[in-house]
Amino acid sequence: MNETSQLALGAAAIGLAGTWVWRQRPALRALHRASALALALFLGAHVLGHLAGLAGAAAHQAVLEALRSIYHQPVVEGLLLAGVLFQACSGLTLLWRGWNQRKGVVAWAQAVSGAYLSLFLLIHVAAVLAARQQGVDTNLQFAAAGMHNPPWQWFFGPYYFLAVLALCTHVGCALYWNLPPRQRAPVLAAALVVGVLLAATLVVMLAGGFRGLEVLLATGPGVAPVAG
Repeated sequence: MNETSQLALGAAAIGLAGTWVWRQRPALRALHRASALALALFLGAHVLGHLAGLAGAAAHQAVLEALRSIYHQPVVEGLLLAGVLFQACSGLTLLWRGWNQRKGVVAWAQAVSGAYLSLFLLIHVAAVLAARQQGVDTNLQFAAAGMHNPPWQWFFGPYYFLAVLALCTHVGCALYWNLPPRQRAPVLAAALVVGVLLAATLVVMLAGGFRGLEVLLATGPGVAPVAG
């Protein structure tokens, strides 16, 4: 099953789920939380897999291949695509519905981080699928390419930084509402600190700040390897 058919499977699943959710509107938040728990495992492994690049591109590739042996299985990947689409669409729907009811910094932090994460996931997944259709290996070098192609580093630096920070912020806010009052603020603060540190580490690594990276950059009709 190729990427196009996997995406079609995901879109069909989203269509069926969306139809049911529209008829059972109170279930949307519960389904959003359930899909978030499932995706959190994948996203956590994905971010940590990228951080394996701190040990070099070869170490990252080894971890990536191990993870791909699981999530590149056609059924698993189709379910992941469906989960990403559902999570993004349901999150944006919840944001729209509760726009005038949201009060407090934490509630707005959860909403804004969720909105950014939804848009990031939709854009990132589309970019990865498009690259794979062209035979490009979407590994560490692929992720780092924009950081080495001026002036695009000024876009991709904040783009990646805010995505990791949004993920940790959203998780921290979700925990905040489900913990005893005394534990809420410390846990949320810890999530924000972890988010800033992880995001900064990832961006610096992709920029070649820890180890040089050889990436493929567009140079007219072809590409050329450039050491980061």
